[in-house]
Amino acid sequence: MYLDHFGLTEAPFRITPHTEFFFAGANRGPTLDALIYAIMNDEGIVKVSGEVGSGKTMLCRVLMERLPESVVMVYLANPSLSRNDILFALADELHLPLPEQSRNTAIVRLLQEHLVRLYGDGKRVVVLVDEAHAMPVETLEEIRLLSNLESNQHKLLQLVLFGQPELNDVLARSDMRQLKERITHNFQLEPLIRTDVAEYIEFRLRAAGYKGPNPFTTAAAKLIADSSQGLTRRINILADKSLLAAFSAGGHEVGPKQAKAAIADCDFSEATTLRARPKGPRFHPAMLVGAIAVIVLVAYFLGRASTGSAPMEKPLPSETQPSTLSPSSAEKSGPIAHTIVSSSSPLVPAPVDLTEERLVSSLPWLKETPGERWFLQLQSVDASQKAQVEEYLRAFKASGGDYSQVRVYRSALSGRLRYGITYGDFGSMNEARAAVDTLPPAVRSGHPFPRQVRQLR
Repeated sequence: MYLDHFGLTEAPFRITPHTEFFFAGANRGPTLDALIYAIMNDEGIVKVSGEVGSGKTMLCRVLMERLPESVVMVYLANPSLSRNDILFALADELHLPLPEQSRNTAIVRLLQEHLVRLYGDGKRVVVLVDEAHAMPVETLEEIRLLSNLESNQHKLLQLVLFGQPELNDVLARSDMRQLKERITHNFQLEPLIRTDVAEYIEFRLRAAGYKGPNPFTTAAAKLIADSSQGLTRRINILADKSLLAAFSAGGHEVGPKQAKAAIADCDFSEATTLRARPKGPRFHPAMLVGAIAVIVLVAYFLGRASTGSAPMEKPLPSETQPSTLSPSSAEKSGPIAHTIVSSSSPLVPAPVDLTEERLVSSLPWLKETPGERWFLQLQSVDASQKAQVEEYLRAFKASGGDYSQVRVYRSALSGRLRYGITYGDFGSMNEARAAVDTLPPAVRSGHPFPRQVRQLR
């Protein structure tokens, strides 16, 4: 919206990881170098922890680009995999064909044989586990057992766990001490300090093609630093809204007024606050709404005057942007809208409960489909996370995929009641794997993997 106004070639403050925007300051660069060294020269488990929005996923994506070609990478983005599912997911990511009706012990044996072959070819296999703090305890235990896979002299799997500080709490449990003892390197992403925030904002602007003097004043950068608590995702959101406020006012400088308007429009979670938010006057979101409305009205009436067209009797409905799809925790998947909605917006009917609707419509398929048939596992979460299932289903519908092939089930086979989201009905594992390429890109990014229907019974 404001790219041409500021001479930008692309959006500078997107919250999705874009490796060209990796900020190597604030010790991020040295952390990446140390992480690569630990992976290539060590045989223990590596842990990377940081607050929500501190840049863990960005670091993970850059790491995947910087590792040498001799490294075979397996990226597990779905933290809700059960103990059985993680074995199938690993086999699928390594393109390892599995016999139908395989038991876990047989899968582990086939994995070990495949890893030995890769090791013989000079390959090192690294498994990157994102959102590890949300993994069930039994799945973390399976990860510990996988770390035991080895040849006569070397470990066959290098494991890297990325997670929020809650991961440290999980590992502090007495029943997790065996896993914790295998962690040989711990890296922590600290929030940016105030001077780092100003440097970070300017870096992102330059990376997006900005050529002029820094539009953010020192006072604006200070306000953003204090409100964001130094968390990069929050900085991106606030900086983006501040640029929008400056654009709406027709200016090229982002000062305290624009920064305060952006801060007033945000409602960050207090659960991730590292220190008390600064006291001070709050600006009402109507400041931004009003500025945008003036631009729209002026453009409309100018166009009407030039064409001589009659005014519309009814306003055009506002367009909504579909949310992006991610199987990670709710914090990662929630869409951030750049358009601020006025509190006077008309009420809309309560949305349909897609989870319950899919549960009911999926029952006949679950009961009648032969156990040797295959499907793609899209998502699996604890039953307490129904809201995450609902959001996933709505985002899938918006993505343009074949929603009629999406099914939902509820199962307690893993020992805990869980929701699962599946896709399709296939005659073989190869058909299921081929179907992954037909899914929307946002769905594929969740790394769906094939399973047999019998595993749901």
